[in-house]
Amino acid sequence: MSSKTSGSAGDSPAAGRMRARDIDRVNARTLLDAAYAEGELGADEYHQRSDQAQSAQTLGELQRLIADLQPSTKTADLTPARKWSRRPASGGYPPRTRARDADRQATCALLDAALADGQLTTADHRTLTELAGEARTLGDLSQLTDDLQRHADAAPDPIPPKSRRENWFAAGVAAMSIAVAVGTFMAVARPATPPAGPPAVDLGIIQPLVLPRPKLTEAEGISYFRDVYKAKFGDTLLDEVDFYPGYAVFTRATQANRKVHYNYFGGFDQTDQPQTRDPKTPTVDLAALNVQAVAALAAQASALTKVDQGVVSYIDIQGSGAGPVVRIYVGNQAKETGYIEAALDGRVTRTVAFGG
Repeated sequence: MSSKTSGSAGDSPAAGRMRARDIDRVNARTLLDAAYAEGELGADEYHQRSDQAQSAQTLGELQRLIADLQPSTKTADLTPARKWSRRPASGGYPPRTRARDADRQATCALLDAALADGQLTTADHRTLTELAGEARTLGDLSQLTDDLQRHADAAPDPIPPKSRRENWFAAGVAAMSIAVAVGTFMAVARPATPPAGPPAVDLGIIQPLVLPRPKLTEAEGISYFRDVYKAKFGDTLLDEVDFYPGYAVFTRATQANRKVHYNYFGGFDQTDQPQTRDPKTPTVDLAALNVQAVAALAAQASALTKVDQGVVSYIDIQGSGAGPVVRIYVGNQAKETGYIEAALDGRVTRTVAFGG
């Protein structure tokens, strides 16, 4: 997204009504940061627009926040957001056409993708998914996803098959063509050297696209989580996070006296309503975490805690009065456990070994 020329938010009224993803909000805020640094916006207006960008629901809202800004050389390498695309027409079927289970499943897949990239809140996703399960027609399903950006690999809408009459006619024409070609060939003398046939074409094999899902107790997974967390919330601050191999659980302050709990399973799911938070609660900035050092410590955790054939159960990071603390918990099938306590830079401050 870039001011004036984003191609995603202001090309048409329909584009402006499309829901915004997390990456769209991040790009808009990056443009506002550059505009403030270059003197286009005063402090008050900059903060006001940034707050509005963070809560924007549509591409049109974001475009209005950046439409009067000059392009900046500081954002020339801004990661481009994919150009939005609307759900295409239903392949020729009238909206009243009855929906199949496969059509309802494809719509739910679109809703899942929209939740993962920030177009839908958890409540919106739950409601729309329930409606998709109850939808009776293709028109009902289309209305649920009309304002969503969709991935290029999203399932296509159903297309009516050709009629049997059309198929029979095409087959008849093909048969006649072959008969004429054979008759003509037999009626003329063969050349001394037969013509070369069509060149062989190696279609190859299309390899499936496999999206990375690194373990969140290893360096690659922690770094990946930190990146998507910043893209989602605009910073790397939290009260506490537990990294399990396949998912994460964390608490984040929405304001000084409010906090919210989240689950992360490839997407962010708010698990409850905001709760009261002590304004003095210490926070953790994941930007200060030495991921490689902590991951290296986790790799040695079984030996250091004397847990035979132990594996990392989870890594807990939370604030404390003396500074952020990292705890790496280890266990094995015999239910023997231990843990290591360290600072954000990987320095070990305490080891609790099994049996000691």
